[in-house]
Amino acid sequence: MSWSLRRAGVADLDAIMELEHTVFVNDAWSADMMRAELSSPHGYYLVATEVDADDATLAGYGGLFAPSRSDDADIQTIAVAGHARGRGLGRLLMQALIEQARQQDVTQVFLEVRADNPVAIALYRSLGFEELGVRPGYYQPDDVDAIVMRLTVQPRPPMPAHGQSPLDQTDQHPGSIA
Repeated sequence: MSWSLRRAGVADLDAIMELEHTVFVNDAWSADMMRAELSSPHGYYLVATEVDADDATLAGYGGLFAPSRSDDADIQTIAVAGHARGRGLGRLLMQALIEQARQQDVTQVFLEVRADNPVAIALYRSLGFEELGVRPGYYQPDDVDAIVMRLTVQPRPPMPAHGQSPLDQTDQHPGSIA
C-alpha cells in the first residue's frame, strides 16, 4: 500500500472535519478549532490519500504544534479512516510529524492518547514515546483518561564541511593526532 502525504491547508477543512467526526464521534474538534490550527503559523498539518486510488478520499491527517524557537512540540491530533487502518498510515503520519519537529530543532514532542486506545499507545511506544503520567477524565463526554507521552527527538546529523562528503569525514576525538 502506498500513501501520498501533503501539507494541509484551510481548503482541506471540510474533508478533515468529515473524518474528524467519523473517528472522534464524541469528542471531535469544532470546525473553528480546526480552522485555527490549519491557519496557525505554528501548525504543521498533513493530509494523506491513497496513491492510485480511484478518488482522492482523505485517508488520514495529523497535526503538529511547534512554535518557532521552542524546544517542545505537541502532536495535536492524528486520525486514520477505518478503511486505511492497519496499513501503516498512522506510523507514516507520525514519522513525518516527528521529522518536521526534528527539522525545527525541537528536542521533545508530547502527545495525549486515550487510555482505552491500545493500538495507538502501542504505535507511540514503538516510535520511542514514553509515558509521563495520566490526566484523569481528560476526554469528555466519555470521561476517559489521557495518557501523556513524550518523545525525545534525536537531533539532525551535522552538515559536512563545505565540499566534503559525509563519507570523507574521519572520526576525530580531542587529543587525537590528525
